[in-house]
Amino acid sequence: MQSILEHCLTNPTTPTPRHFRFGGVVRSVCFECRSSKPNSRTLFSSRKLHTIMGFLRRVLFVVLSLVVAIGYKQYSELTAPQPVPEINLQQYWGPGDAKQYRENSAIKPFKVSYGPEVIEKLRAKLTDLPALTPPLEGTAFEYGFNSNRLKEIVKYWSTTYLAKWSEREQFLNQFPQYKTQIQGLDIHYLHVKPKAAGNAKVLPLLLLHGWPGSVREFYEIIPKLTTKSDDKDFVFEVIVPSLPGYGWSQGSSKTGLSPSQVAVIMKNLMSRVGFKKFYIQGGDWGSLIGNVMATLFQSDVIGVHLNMCSVMSPLSWPKTFLASLKPSLFIDEQYNDFYFPLGSKFSNIIEETGYMHIQATKPDTIGTVLQGNPVGLAAYILEKFSTWTNPAYRNLADGGLEKYFKLDSLLDNVMIYYLTDSITTSQRIYAEAFTKAELARQLDRIPTSVPAACAKFRHELLQQIDWVLKDHYTNLIQSNHFEDGGHFAALQLPNVLYKDFIQFVTKVQNGVGTGI
Repeated sequence: MQSILEHCLTNPTTPTPRHFRFGGVVRSVCFECRSSKPNSRTLFSSRKLHTIMGFLRRVLFVVLSLVVAIGYKQYSELTAPQPVPEINLQQYWGPGDAKQYRENSAIKPFKVSYGPEVIEKLRAKLTDLPALTPPLEGTAFEYGFNSNRLKEIVKYWSTTYLAKWSEREQFLNQFPQYKTQIQGLDIHYLHVKPKAAGNAKVLPLLLLHGWPGSVREFYEIIPKLTTKSDDKDFVFEVIVPSLPGYGWSQGSSKTGLSPSQVAVIMKNLMSRVGFKKFYIQGGDWGSLIGNVMATLFQSDVIGVHLNMCSVMSPLSWPKTFLASLKPSLFIDEQYNDFYFPLGSKFSNIIEETGYMHIQATKPDTIGTVLQGNPVGLAAYILEKFSTWTNPAYRNLADGGLEKYFKLDSLLDNVMIYYLTDSITTSQRIYAEAFTKAELARQLDRIPTSVPAACAKFRHELLQQIDWVLKDHYTNLIQSNHFEDGGHFAALQLPNVLYKDFIQFVTKVQNGVGTGI
């Protein structure tokens, strides 16, 4: 409805009944304008009001424009690809003064060998079992490693397993092993060449384990990779190092040996054994280190295959949350429960990563508790092989440990940590991974064009959708889901992991993702 002021201005002389709206009610009002001309004060007020409103509209437009511009600038900065950082490729990690260091590039054969006195001392510790607290009534592994199950394992370990230790040593020594000095550290590794390759092309491959694993994880898959077969026209020459501070590889004497620095050592190791270009396969820390190598050394990595793909960037979690609102827009519906609902996935991560907070803050404290303590060490390590294989195994009295793994295989892995006293040094990588210096490198914001593959096993601790992964893995040419399997895929399902890896390498060798 027309305002009184507007009527006066447009009909200055004629008294006319008009309809006006007051408080939402239309009323008929008759009045007579007092002057044949608009009142000057009224005109001024109206013009002033229009001027103010126009000014406010311009201010609002400017403010909104600034907000949009700042938001876009922030978004651009958060998503802008980062350059590859400069890293010292010869950083010294050994004891003492780096200036006195002269690297010995010799490659020396190595064998696992421990005298009977070492084994007898271990047997004595296992026999002198502490008074373990009984589990709560009606519980299995919900409170941690079930002490009744632990007693059974310790008994088997101290009797049956140790009685055949010479056989286990032979098993561990079935592949050629070596040590060489890299950046001040003695690095242990397996070097397995293919048998009867014939006309098959030989491809270099670096296999990387994680925590609480070891080179032992790959013993079942190595023969498949190094043997000629009908499913591939190539074979692999395999390098399997113990990560620095793990197994028979020396731990750092200096602070700062983070995943990116371990990646440098692994790259230098591959150069030492004669490989300029190579493939990488890894899980757990091996996945993260393999990713870093494919980021820092893109011209040297032919392809990277990981069974725990993750990207930690400013947009990774916002994009994951957005995808959770309508998963069907981002993933095949049959794989929804690999990633969602976020609440239950996050709850499981919280339940399974208490160890990580301890090792990222006080690795030496928990290391002291475990070192030289075979019973505690077994409980701490084997618990991960239970619930990280399938979280439902928390509800099983035996932890489901022997559903996929042989007890001898699990104890081989524990023995490596015990015999080498490496539990403390193996855990320090967690603390180094979360330092300001390491996080400031923002490595997941550096796109890698290396052909990449992700093998996604249903019960893996962390899964991310390809929409998130492709921000970093810009050449993700394979992403397969598997209805079974957990964190230790190489040991649990070596045939499945092998087939997925061969599928990926076949693609790369045929030019997929290489631009050939």
